Amino acid sequence: MTDRLDVFGDTSDACATLARKEAGLARALDAIEEPHIRRRPGGFEALFRIIVEQQVSVPSAQAIWARCQAGMDCADPGHALRHGEEGLKSFGLSGPKARYVSALAEHWTSGDLDEEKLAQLSDEDASIALQKIKGIGPWTAAIYLLFCEGRVDIWPPGDVALLGAWRATRRRGPLPDMKTLDQRAAKWRPYRGVAAHILWTYYAHLRGRAPI
Repeated sequence: MTDRLDVFGDTSDACATLARKEAGLARALDAIEEPHIRRRPGGFEALFRIIVEQQVSVPSAQAIWARCQAGMDCADPGHALRHGEEGLKSFGLSGPKARYVSALAEHWTSGDLDEEKLAQLSDEDASIALQKIKGIGPWTAAIYLLFCEGRVDIWPPGDVALLGAWRATRRRGPLPDMKTLDQRAAKWRPYRGVAAHILWTYYAHLRGRAPI
């Protein structure tokens, strides 16, 4: 792969570029000063956690994840397979999510996919490889590539927090819908991932809480 910005390091140049491109992002940066860059270790456990977080509130996801951590070794795909779908459901996962985690564990233990292989792929190829696993769609793949690999030009489509933050930056005109925001993000290349972190940080700021 080509060299890319270390998003876990200095993002000031990327933020300055985005602020020049988009007044809404400039207003968000004025409020937060700099984005909080979410960072997590990669691998099976990271994807397991992101599946838990799909389409649920932050408190609900945290509670379910805490039960998973208390009841099993979340870093071990073999442990997930031994628990099976019923065991995973006992920690609070829905039936579909229990199936998704089981499918992920099967891929991981078979060697079809691992952290090192993903890191060597382009943004597009890494996203495609992740989405071959049942239950991992564009949003889940994007979150992994942003939080765990620090990729810079990844956009998580359909993220409601990003939409809420983007709407709050608007000064005039109708409020954008999700499709409009996802299309607008194309303007923010090659720093769409940095733009997402700006908006997530701004969303936390609006809600009066520390970014996570």
